[in-house]
Amino acid sequence: MLPLVRLLQLVSPALPVGAYTYSQGLEWAVEAGTVNNEVDCARWIGDLLEHGTGAFEAPLLARLLAAWTRAEAGEAGALDEVDALNADFLASRETSELRAETAQMGYSLVRLLDGLPAFAGLPGWRERLARIDEPAFPTAWSAAAAAWRVPPQDAVAAYLWAWAENQVMAAVKAIPLGQSAGQRLLATLGERIPAVAERALAVPREQWSNFSPALAIASSRHETQYTRLFRS
Repeated sequence: MLPLVRLLQLVSPALPVGAYTYSQGLEWAVEAGTVNNEVDCARWIGDLLEHGTGAFEAPLLARLLAAWTRAEAGEAGALDEVDALNADFLASRETSELRAETAQMGYSLVRLLDGLPAFAGLPGWRERLARIDEPAFPTAWSAAAAAWRVPPQDAVAAYLWAWAENQVMAAVKAIPLGQSAGQRLLATLGERIPAVAERALAVPREQWSNFSPALAIASSRHETQYTRLFRS
């Protein structure tokens, strides 16, 4: 059961990487009146789950998990693939806020893992992760999941859950919504996660899609929003 326990640690809101400080454009969508209530919120987050995070970030995470596992086995070229996937993800962030978010969270997670004997004490993992100049958050997160032998299907589903939970908690604060509404949203979104995760594990790379223009616009507008609770 240890991989499950490690996975719970990775997706815990107590993980000190600063995820709670980001809304990924949702705060501007609330300010603009696009998201006003529970129904709007379910549509916004659900669409991003299906067509944004689930269509690009989750497949990339699955590929990172596989690359890290091959790197541990000593396969030639595996670390080069990790580097390429990390660069692809950084390049896919369409605004300065979204890029700063993944870079800051990646940096924080690397520092945390470096101080955890449960990770740093595993042969070679500290060195593999330290060689990346600017690790994005999914790159660092997938390294921990691979090192701790978390099954890929569980890792991808849990990563999507943590993303959805953070979005819902941002909505609870920004709209604001009540805690019961937040739990209803999580229950509804949670029902969709298994199918999204299964797709992410199977979709070929040429079909990955990061086309989310409303997210890019919301994030860009958030950069100059007058009052803000969140950093993105």
